[in-house]
Order: sequence, then C-alpha cells, then structure tokens
Amino acid sequence: MLVLLAFIILFHITSAALLFIATIDNAWWVGEEFFADIWRVCVNNTNCTEIDDSIQEFSTVQAVQATMILSTILCCIAFLIFVLQLFRLKQGERFVLTSIIQLMSCLCVMIAASIYTDQREDIHKNNSRLYALTSDGSYGYSFILAWVAFAFTFISGLMYLILRKRK
Repeated sequence: MLVLLAFIILFHITSAALLFIATIDNAWWVGEEFFADIWRVCVNNTNCTEIDDSIQEFSTVQAVQATMILSTILCCIAFLIFVLQLFRLKQGERFVLTSIIQLMSCLCVMIAASIYTDQREDIHKNNSRLYALTSDGSYGYSFILAWVAFAFTFISGLMYLILRKRK
C-alpha cells in the first residue's frame, strides 16, 4: 500500500510540475527565429513583446491564461486536500473531494489547450504586426506538455476516485 501511495503522490506532483511548466514557459508556438506563448512573443531571443490588451483577440488569450492558472492552482489544492484527507478520512472512505478538484483541474487545462488550438490562427492573423514571423511555426513543447498534463490530471483524478483509504 505504501508503494501505491508513493506512486500516486509522485504522479500528482508530476502533473503539477507539467502544469507549471506549460503555464510559465514560453514555447506554445515556436519557429526558427521566434517563440510565443500565452504571455509574450519573442523574436531572436532578445526582442520580447508582452501580450496585453492592445492586441486583438486579447480576451481569447486571457481565457487561455486564466484557465491554465486555474488548472495549476486547482492541481495544487487537490494535492493539499489529498494530504489532509490522508490523515483525516476514516478507513474505507474514498478521496472524492480530491478527485473532484483534480478533475476540475483536468477540465481547465483541456479548455485552455482547446481554446488555444482553435483560436491560434485567428490570433496570429489579426495581430500580424506582433506575429509577423509566426506563419511557419509549429506547436512547441509547452503546448504539448499542456495536453500531457491534461492526461495526467485526468488519470490522477480517476485514481483518487477509485482509491480507498486503507491501513
């Protein structure tokens, strides 16, 4: 049982780390001379422009930012609640609250990555001054990590739903 518990904790911490990296790192859309994420666009690693309300489709970018932040926060809260429930739950009870919060985190990261997937082209076209070099880019590792974090948080949420507290 101790090995299973250690695996679940490690899996949850990995999920949180993936969410932090995907949210913070600047590699959602990359190319040879640029990289862009949900916070800024950088050309030649030196000329970085923050994404602010002066660009068109800013509300879309803000939705992605907010849901990624919310997903990360919910994942951390789920971990804290899991630790608390580990010591407070009676034997035989399930970690339902932890599971619900982790599945909400999963939903948030799915929404963020889906919005970005659907609206990326429109954001780049409508802000051609900022995204001048981005036409020949591809999705970066932060975007891929967001989808991997989606899978990890989903699996983690299901594990908590199935898990019962044992001695």
